[in-house]
Amino acid sequence: MPAAKDPANAIGPAIILVEPQLGENIGMVARAMANFGLSELRLVNPRDGWPSEKARAAASRADHVIDATKVFDDLASAVADLNFVFATTARERDGFKPVRGPVEAGRALRARGQAGLRTGILFGRERFGLYNDEVGLADEIVTFPVDPSFSSLNIAQAVLLMSYEWMKSGLAEETATNFSGPELVPATKEQLHSLFTYLEGALEARGYFRPEEKKPKMVDNLRAVLTRAGFAEPELKVLRGIISSLDRFSPAMPRGDGSPGDDPRRLPAARKRAADKES
Repeated sequence: MPAAKDPANAIGPAIILVEPQLGENIGMVARAMANFGLSELRLVNPRDGWPSEKARAAASRADHVIDATKVFDDLASAVADLNFVFATTARERDGFKPVRGPVEAGRALRARGQAGLRTGILFGRERFGLYNDEVGLADEIVTFPVDPSFSSLNIAQAVLLMSYEWMKSGLAEETATNFSGPELVPATKEQLHSLFTYLEGALEARGYFRPEEKKPKMVDNLRAVLTRAGFAEPELKVLRGIISSLDRFSPAMPRGDGSPGDDPRRLPAARKRAADKES
């Protein structure tokens, strides 16, 4: 993974679920947290109690999050040891709290965690989110840029978004990926022209260029198609191999008569037929 901007022991935010209803949702939250390096899950008065086998099953082996989960009777107790808390909401609230988007919130959490502060993110009930007095216990609000006509997010989806933004904020480059595709060397013009010549010869042998007076334009179009793609050398080899395989078929041995590797010119029967025609 690309190097982070801060030490590996930077403190991640606690994820706090207020009165979650379904064990399955709690498990999917734990899985989302584990995907992006978070491990501290706090539950406030879960409806179906704790521990929950349904939550463990839905966590898909994020057992370290499930095993370390803490349960609190009220929200004030759940945030008592934290220095800074975001409350997530899709609705505009009365009050004077700053409102951030997820990108800015992720960076703010990262900066505070790097400074050694304990942070947390509040997520409300599946059906109607957080009450105003619960939002009042947070320092700032974070809201997602969702479609106003359908703003309800599954709780695990909301946790996934914030966990992702927190993780992304710690990358040396926010556009970095954990792995990349192969570095392909662009083909030389000589290699490309060689493919043109080979393909043109194969097509000529099969009467592709008809009528004859249109051949120059057809060749120009063919070269334009192959040039625009910007092939790498290995890609040209793949194309040449395909053309070579197709080129082994002929009227003497049409498709379906045998393997493409069975060049009719090398088969005794084909040589015999050719000799009969000459005689």
